[in-house]
Amino acid sequence: MATKNKKRSEFFRVAVEGATTDGRVIDRQQIVEIAETYNPEVYGARIWMEHIRSSLPDSPFRAYGDVVAVKAEEVDIAGKKKLALFAQVEPTDDLVEIVNSRKQKVFTSIEIAPEFADSGKAYLFGLAVTDSPASLGTSMLAFSAKHPEDSPLKDRKQAPENLFTEAAETTINFTTAEPASARPGPVATLLSTLGIGKKPAPVPPAKDEIDFDVGAFADQLMEAVGEQDAAMARLAQDNRALREQVQALSTQVASFRKKLDETPQGFTQRPVITGGKDVDAKNVTDC
Repeated sequence: MATKNKKRSEFFRVAVEGATTDGRVIDRQQIVEIAETYNPEVYGARIWMEHIRSSLPDSPFRAYGDVVAVKAEEVDIAGKKKLALFAQVEPTDDLVEIVNSRKQKVFTSIEIAPEFADSGKAYLFGLAVTDSPASLGTSMLAFSAKHPEDSPLKDRKQAPENLFTEAAETTINFTTAEPASARPGPVATLLSTLGIGKKPAPVPPAKDEIDFDVGAFADQLMEAVGEQDAAMARLAQDNRALREQVQALSTQVASFRKKLDETPQGFTQRPVITGGKDVDAKNVTDC
């Protein structure tokens, strides 16, 4: 059975020094440190939709691939030299389909740990893709900085001190990564040069197994986001109703306790005498 070749992107820009985040600015040193420290074997940054991480394999917010390498290079922006961070990724098939169907244009944002573990240096913690740049744009990040407790991005960070970069449009080009098993070793190369050794049978090209409806995925994603927002709204409403019920119950209990405190000890309520011909003689008062 033929092994399906993995896709791998060319290096594309994901961050630039001076870019605004949630009230902070990415400096040159942080980009240098990320390029120096990033190692997928230590901690691999994965690709997520909107920085939302789900552990369910069929969730719209599942992982869409991995960042396999990063590098820092100077770029010219508006006539000024700036240091930029470039990333290379190995995507899943559905991410390839999404990117290609959108003319290889996506908006990306990265999550940075300012001080990773005990290194004291910046590290790349995750990469997000989105079709809605406003969700990770300047306005959203500014709001999150001013109102951290109300920030919709608060629960998406892996650590409170981590920061998200502003979503920026980029171009991702994918190529086929040659599997290691397909490259002959030095001995096999020597034998082949000498005309010795068995030639491997030609491997038939793998069939395109991608069966992905981008439109259906987009609908599924929007439906999931809508359901999440609705669930949060219902939860808030239920919490308010529960608080009101608890408050009412507390008031009733307090009133009952007050009534008990005001009742004399040993007090017995006299039976009610309604009068009439059938009244027991022993209950009639002799006036």
